Amino acid sequence: MSTRITFWGAAGYEVTTPAARFLIDPFLTGNPAAPVDPDEIEVPDAILVSHAAPDHLGDTAAIARRTGAPVLCGGDVRHLLVDQGVDAEQVQPTVWGIVTRIGGIVVRPVECHHWSMSQLSSGEVLTGTPLAFIVDAEAGVSIYHYGDTAIFDMTLIGELYRPTVGLLGCTQPRELLAAVPGPGEYLTGELTPDEAARVAEMLKLHVAVACHYLTHNEEVDDFLRLVAKHDSTGARLALAPQVGETVVVDGANAYIEGAA
Repeated sequence: MSTRITFWGAAGYEVTTPAARFLIDPFLTGNPAAPVDPDEIEVPDAILVSHAAPDHLGDTAAIARRTGAPVLCGGDVRHLLVDQGVDAEQVQPTVWGIVTRIGGIVVRPVECHHWSMSQLSSGEVLTGTPLAFIVDAEAGVSIYHYGDTAIFDMTLIGELYRPTVGLLGCTQPRELLAAVPGPGEYLTGELTPDEAARVAEMLKLHVAVACHYLTHNEEVDDFLRLVAKHDSTGARLALAPQVGETVVVDGANAYIEGAA
């Protein structure tokens, strides 16, 4: 048995386990590197949304309306999805600590130091609680998705819930930065490569996977190098798939499918 984690760019994934198939932050329309079209996606068992930013919420509403798939998200995102035409009974609101079984998977939302803000069609502005997720994929495989968090002490999360695979942002999708309003210039992502590598150590991950990019850059390379630097186990794997590639987790082994 194995778990397959296909990278769609930014923080978007399709995850296939022995029991279910689910999406996380399915950002495809507006993603110049997207390997699939939202209309091509088979019906998922569930969709998980970390927060309302366009590159994370992505095509959730369109996919949910077309497929009827259940959605797990924060309360503000639920209101936004209903405003966008998703059936209210299809969307389960949640927050840190509420463990939920949905679509055949068990999901634990955990603390995420970020923000979630959006605007309804009425003009009303919503703010809410961003989410990171720990998902039980199969026996011995538990996936942490960072949800755009900044660094904080995650040692207790690692001790309590023992995720084995971490999807860790270590940079910014630079192709999208021109769309961000304001006079400032982003110099880092929510986690720097060094911070993301330290998160892998705090969580005691077996596999640390880089994310939050559309194309590899020097920060992704730095992350791969720094994971080893901060690894107290001497056995942690660091991977950085290209958009469209799949990370296969097979027992204690993990690899990028088709990679040399």
